[in-house]
Amino acid sequence: MLYFGGNYQKSLTSIQASGMFSNTLSRSRFSRRLNRITDLLHLIFNELGNTLKELNLESRYAIDSFPVPMCRNIQIKRNRLTKEVYEKENYRGYISSKREYFFGVRVQVTTTIDNVPVEFSILPGDSSDLQGLAEMPLAFAEGAEIAADAAYKEYSWEDYWIETEEVKLLVMRKKGSLRGDDLPLKYFKFWLRHRIETTFGEIAELFPKKILATNLNGFIFKVFRACLNFCVN
Repeated sequence: MLYFGGNYQKSLTSIQASGMFSNTLSRSRFSRRLNRITDLLHLIFNELGNTLKELNLESRYAIDSFPVPMCRNIQIKRNRLTKEVYEKENYRGYISSKREYFFGVRVQVTTTIDNVPVEFSILPGDSSDLQGLAEMPLAFAEGAEIAADAAYKEYSWEDYWIETEEVKLLVMRKKGSLRGDDLPLKYFKFWLRHRIETTFGEIAELFPKKILATNLNGFIFKVFRACLNFCVN
């Protein structure tokens, strides 16, 4: 399915044409069976993420989020998928870099410095980065360093993690911040965090121009599966 942009029908047709199986499931039955193993796939990713953390001896990570729109803004009112959640304004988010709104979900991702995701969560589009951070398990070894942009600034959280978990949340500081950085630390944070932008671009390449789904759960599942595929590959 990775090679067909998550299109179940094209995937099943390809399998049938290859002669690998004499009988193939219908698209609807195949979709229902996939939905039954959603919890298993989440468990597989969690175990894989824990293993990658153990192998990451440097214990350096970066965290950030990226938006996944359900459709173009002009199509929101008439799109079948968005009708299910159109009245829920929490799915309407804002992309500050593009200065535009979108309707969809926001994916929070923590990666190693080698651009391998080890944790992620999928939240409604208007969720802030701090809300996404609260939803992450953040189960890291003592001494781990996690780089984040200025949107994650919350001094009480930084103090809590360093005191209780011995995990450093390295947040980029703005000018005039109460807790400034010296120049070497500033460049170190920038270098560590900049790598995650590459990860987002590579994950986005796994999405088709339009994610085909009949309901919100199906849409979220396809977003999750793209993140899992990226991690495995």
